[in-house]
Amino acid sequence: MSYRQPGTVLTDRLFAVPLDHSRPDGEQIEVFAREVVAADQADADLPWLLFLQGGPGFGAQRPQGRDTWLDRALTEYRVLLLDQRGAGRSTPATRKTLARFGSAKDQAHYLTHFRADSIVLDAELIRRELTGGAPWSVLGQSFGGFCAVTYLSFAPYGLREAFITGGLPGLTVTADDVYRRTYRAVASKNAAHYERYPGDVESAALIAQYLADHDVWLPNGAPLSVQAFQSLGLMLGMSTGSNELHYLLEDPFAGDDLSDAFLYGVQAKLSFAAGPLYALLQEPCYAQGLATRWAAQRIRAEFPEFDPAPVLDAVPGTAPLLFTGEMIYPWMIDADPVLRPLREAADLLAERDDWPPLYDPSRLAASEVPAAAAVYYHDMYVDLEFSMRTAGAIRGLRTWVTSEYEHDGLRVSSGAVLDRLIGMCRGQV
Repeated sequence: MSYRQPGTVLTDRLFAVPLDHSRPDGEQIEVFAREVVAADQADADLPWLLFLQGGPGFGAQRPQGRDTWLDRALTEYRVLLLDQRGAGRSTPATRKTLARFGSAKDQAHYLTHFRADSIVLDAELIRRELTGGAPWSVLGQSFGGFCAVTYLSFAPYGLREAFITGGLPGLTVTADDVYRRTYRAVASKNAAHYERYPGDVESAALIAQYLADHDVWLPNGAPLSVQAFQSLGLMLGMSTGSNELHYLLEDPFAGDDLSDAFLYGVQAKLSFAAGPLYALLQEPCYAQGLATRWAAQRIRAEFPEFDPAPVLDAVPGTAPLLFTGEMIYPWMIDADPVLRPLREAADLLAERDDWPPLYDPSRLAASEVPAAAAVYYHDMYVDLEFSMRTAGAIRGLRTWVTSEYEHDGLRVSSGAVLDRLIGMCRGQV
């Protein structure tokens, strides 16, 4: 089905792919993708650009005409916005669909097929159908960049060029390694936030103290504990995240109680309803061989500054409450109604110790695919040092290290980030 938006023609597409690519004749699932082309080039023979969304577990962006980076891409590409398996309009993987399985073991086994390796194999089937076998370009944002590196590892023959933004993963690092770095990055973002908004030290402390003394429930029935409140720090790594957190904190009470507006605002940030796979596969997306064993929870004990106890016992405004970041904790599964039925499956995923590799260092070292990556110097989600090690391990990859943008630079730069990466791949920059 095709339809129009200002300046674009969009076509919705569905593709049947195997759940398990090692069993192509087994269970099939659907993967949705949206083709976008400039209206004045709708009939042109344009090269394809596959967009791999950040996540894991979120559908691709829903475009409004030629908004954000699309304006630059549509000058020369036919773009495919992929809803990665399990997300968006692709066959969903949720508490409702997973209820058909008779055991948590079967649920966990099903979910092992939703990582970057399976996403890349989906993309390869789709590429052959759309291009007749010709290679295409890939743009990977955040987790989508992880997928792009997996693509370079296992199917480089399918790629004409690769653009990566905020998504160069550590090739051999463990989930423990990742969280030891990201807790430090989150602490720095907290410090920057409180320097910008010093009044939030008192506001955050007052809210935390209220939550410690009262049983508070979000409108969806999830408990709002102090640790849940701390997890609002997830937004601090985005360009507008500090400002959004400040506005959420500036007027949280209605009389002596937390206001409905505040609680609904918090729920919008904390609920996993729009992306349950994000919580279930956050740590497994780093796993190669070793079990993750709820790494974020274990490693947090090494960073006592995130313990809220001193703030709860202090005069509000004298001690800063540190917000956490892109960490998934076991209590989150218990707390969120959309995740709670999958707690046992989540535990089994955390204990799995035979995850297959996601990257092939030898193949990356021999890569002939032109590639360029934007590495954000202050990235809260993807560690700079790990990214640069990986950049050095991929033959021909050029990097642009910048502090001009945060992790969402692709989205907020009006095409400037993508334009630079295109130029770098082609030797124009």
